[in-house]
Amino acid sequence: MDKQAHILVVDDDREIRDLVAKFLKQHNLRVTTAQDGREMKRAIEDWAIDLVVLDVMMPGEDGLTLCRNLRASSNLPVIMLTAMGEDTDRIIGLEMGADDYIAKPFNPRELLARIKAVLRRTGAMQEAPVDENVECFRFNGWEFKPDQRELLNEEAVLVSLSRGEFELLDTFVRHPNRVLNRDQLLDMARGREAIPFDRAIDVQVSRLRKKLKDDPKNPATIKTVRGGGYMFSAKVEK
Repeated sequence: MDKQAHILVVDDDREIRDLVAKFLKQHNLRVTTAQDGREMKRAIEDWAIDLVVLDVMMPGEDGLTLCRNLRASSNLPVIMLTAMGEDTDRIIGLEMGADDYIAKPFNPRELLARIKAVLRRTGAMQEAPVDENVECFRFNGWEFKPDQRELLNEEAVLVSLSRGEFELLDTFVRHPNRVLNRDQLLDMARGREAIPFDRAIDVQVSRLRKKLKDDPKNPATIKTVRGGGYMFSAKVEK
């Protein structure tokens, strides 16, 4: 991280906000805090935020709702904070579009490590070299432009993708008709250090299928290979 990253900490507990902000500032991060969704939205409008640390359990609009609404209009990285640590709750957070998940009580150093991991992944993704001979990929009437981070349907309407969906689709179109297991997808698409558990890949595939209008009961584009993983079976043109 060359520049000082700007982190937005959203939590209704003032003590937690202040402690996290103080710790992150001590480690060369710029921090803004918010106690609810209203202050979060204002901060995002007023500042160039690089990542949001968002508490799940808040009065009014809870963190999951705020994450879903944020993901509908932005690819801003989100790390969820919650007192619940069950896999089911983690999956819900990921389905809402969260990039990572950490359960309370947490060690501030672990939160810092996860923030840095997500920021590194974001920077690596933005700086990843793009094949200059490939302007876009076309498949099943879709047009995918990695360098512009755009997915267009048959009517040339832009379809919003979360960061995880983008990385997964980018991996699939570059490796069509090839069985990729979860370990390969973890390494190729997002990096193992930033994935809290393997089920995250299944969640992202499910969300991507919905975006591509791929029937989950009988998918034709992203096929499930029993005991193997997934295969992008569409014919891809460069």
